[in-house]
Amino acid sequence: MELNPPSASDPILVWGGGAIGGTLAAYWARAGVPVMLVDVVETHVEACRSSGLRIEGSIEHFTQRVQAETPARVHGVYSRIVLAVKAQNTLAALGQLLPHLAPDGFILSAQNGLNELMIAEQAGRARTMGCFVNFGADWLGPGNILYGGRGEVVVGEIDGQTRPRTLEMHRLLKIFEPDAALTDNIYGQLWGKLAFAAMLFATALNNDTMDDNFADPQRFPVFDTLGREVMAVASALGIKAMPLTGFDPAAFMAGSPEAAARACVAVLAQRRRNSAKKHSGFWRDLAVRNRRTEIDELMGAVAKLGAERGVETLGIHRLIALIHDIEQGRRELSAETFGIMLDHCTQKAVA
Repeated sequence: MELNPPSASDPILVWGGGAIGGTLAAYWARAGVPVMLVDVVETHVEACRSSGLRIEGSIEHFTQRVQAETPARVHGVYSRIVLAVKAQNTLAALGQLLPHLAPDGFILSAQNGLNELMIAEQAGRARTMGCFVNFGADWLGPGNILYGGRGEVVVGEIDGQTRPRTLEMHRLLKIFEPDAALTDNIYGQLWGKLAFAAMLFATALNNDTMDDNFADPQRFPVFDTLGREVMAVASALGIKAMPLTGFDPAAFMAGSPEAAARACVAVLAQRRRNSAKKHSGFWRDLAVRNRRTEIDELMGAVAKLGAERGVETLGIHRLIALIHDIEQGRRELSAETFGIMLDHCTQKAVA
């Protein structure tokens, strides 16, 4: 189905100019798609609209000027808003952007976690669209983003239906990722990523690279425990978690043999070894940007939903506590901190 290109009078409003939002905005702007990028970092905003937003890494290098503003300077009404802030900033961002959303417009969540639930509550289900993004990128500084690895981009309505607007966003996302896909199971995509995210949070307990963490067989019990707990909650909710590149959540379902889980973790090690992005965004939050992570909004949400369904998530609770300790300066990113997580998961496996 052919769709008319966006009008210059109705640009896509990308709210959040970090790793995800900034990369999407740069690719769209380079392709001639009208974009307005919104970010709270004034130096980043100024760089984007003056010298340009630089995308670098193993995929390609380019610099693209992007129209950008801080939230207080945004004016007008937009029919398409791509929300790309950290999960913990979702509610505050919604309060700022909702006055700029057209009555018949929609918000697409290009975030980690289950933010579609909050967006639907604040904006209405009819004005909410889901998006699963799994490419490797990091915000390096004002006007500078590392795009270090291609990955899945999947878009879908939260009710599973496909509408003209869904097809439009699919077409636009293919400008960035040619293999971008449509789905009628967006929550299945998001829960698959939650299981993977739990493992990435574990790798953020120390300073080793992701591939070194995944490649160490002695650390496997941590990844196995977390993957199985997330999948147990998804199963209790009746959600069929979908695979993503290099990660198959089915390997951590109840009854799946340990050999399948070990094989999955080995694939993660190999893929991360070949990626320019060596640490997760969660690690960067702790080690580089010295800010709070998305642990409560992602893993805390899983634990809460698990408690509501009677699913035990002791490993997730321990992971949350350790990340909080690092955030608040009680522990360091170290082998010792990871060892506490490992001891917990090893003892649980023995029990």
